Amino acid sequence: MKKGDIIEGVIEEVSFPNRGILRNDWGEIQVKNAIQGQKVRVRVGKKRAKKAEATLLEVVEPSPDELPSPCPQFGKCGGCTYLTLPYDKELALKQVQVMRLLQAGLDEGRRRLAAQSATRDAEDEQTLSSEPGGLGHLDEPWMHVTRWFEGIHASPRIFGFRNKMEFTFGDEVKDGPLTLGMHRRGSYHDICDAGECVIVDSDYRQIVNETRTFFADRSVPFYHRYQQEGYLRHLLVRKASHTGEILIDLVTTSQTGVLPGMEEETLLRDYVSCIQDLHLEGELTGILHTKCDSIADVVSDEGTEILYGRGYFEESLLGLKFVVTPFSFFQTNSYSAEILYTIARQYITEAVKPEQRGTVPNEAGRPVIYDLYCGTGTISQLVAPVARKVIGVEIVPEAVEAARENAIRNHVGNCEFITGDVLKVLDEIEEKPDLIILDPPRDGVHPKALPKILDYGVQYILYISCKPTSLARDLPVFIEAGYRPIAGTSVDQFVWSANVETIVLLEKGNFCRHLKAAKHSISGVLQRF
Repeated sequence: MKKGDIIEGVIEEVSFPNRGILRNDWGEIQVKNAIQGQKVRVRVGKKRAKKAEATLLEVVEPSPDELPSPCPQFGKCGGCTYLTLPYDKELALKQVQVMRLLQAGLDEGRRRLAAQSATRDAEDEQTLSSEPGGLGHLDEPWMHVTRWFEGIHASPRIFGFRNKMEFTFGDEVKDGPLTLGMHRRGSYHDICDAGECVIVDSDYRQIVNETRTFFADRSVPFYHRYQQEGYLRHLLVRKASHTGEILIDLVTTSQTGVLPGMEEETLLRDYVSCIQDLHLEGELTGILHTKCDSIADVVSDEGTEILYGRGYFEESLLGLKFVVTPFSFFQTNSYSAEILYTIARQYITEAVKPEQRGTVPNEAGRPVIYDLYCGTGTISQLVAPVARKVIGVEIVPEAVEAARENAIRNHVGNCEFITGDVLKVLDEIEEKPDLIILDPPRDGVHPKALPKILDYGVQYILYISCKPTSLARDLPVFIEAGYRPIAGTSVDQFVWSANVETIVLLEKGNFCRHLKAAKHSISGVLQRF
């Protein structure tokens, strides 16, 4: 088999995030965006040591598990991966993927511990093997993911669940009509229309369709990346799932000279009137206009003005209200977020119980908690009742401002929010933590920040990850530093996509004392979902 060959085969399994595995006499071939059970035709690409990557050309036969897609763009749009799978099959697939990744991280951690012990003298090695969680305890729960991981929690809603979407202006074929939607799978240029998208509700679809028609009727050009010319770039829509408030942000360049015979002010005023005339189920609270002249195909805020209403919306989670601005982080599935945050709060509540915690170094008997990568302060405020103080760190200034405002609105007085990079801010905070929450971006904790976090030596670390490969990568580092996972689960925040949220509680010292109790508590709390 050589590069460029076209072959057929059946996908035997799918590894995270969405790589189907096809095996033949030559070896293993990875095929992106394939589903287990499909018979596929692929073109062989990169090869190395009996492993190769291949491009999916055609699904010759669907998987026996597949159902007809509810979306006409499925297969072309890069948004959804598993839309043709029954939801229970998708959940089972994600659970297996996460558990395999975590087990690989545990195995690597154990190998590193073995390497450490090999450098010690015989006395130290004997001591290591006799300690709880040491290498001599081959049946310690932390070594086997099945002993502490409680599986995956389904999203309460599987259609119309998104509270944020970022659509792109473009065309589906070169020089075709204006389109507003998602990038075509595998393409940086072609845009698939999102007018019938099923992961958003009818308000989103109305806004997308009306926006596309409005600008197409006026021949307003979209921004071409190669020519670096055009006006329309993105449409950011956020709708609170529980309050129904809607915030729209039209993102354009500053190239007003390309507008066909009209002033920008007039165009934007007419657009606002057009959107206001829609019969939406939710409440339109704001329409914004953001300028973005960056060459990169991402939304960057180079100046935002309010065209109508206010520059934020409010969402309610677990009895608290949160102000969310256009570019601040907030979980994109409010329904699953409540499950995720319930678990996080319960894990922390169990961890800080006096009988679990031991002696806490502060006069109030309650811990100081660091919430690193805190976004708009959601988790900070949810765990505040069990803490003496919560210190949240976030790099996005407007998210920190929203977090402070949220704390005031929710009458939470023991949260402090700091703007800055976690890597730098940790050197500046004087008050030391007793417990740390990590909720980093997709790429995980910065490698240079991780040693600083470990140096605190706190008894518990709660790690929330939206990319399990990053969590699995960091897990051996925690194990080397003396931490062990004692409880964990996944929550399906990203229905139909390859992504999944995972949460793990790590303990240093008395390993796995309250594992069963914690899992029992979580199960009881989650029954209402």
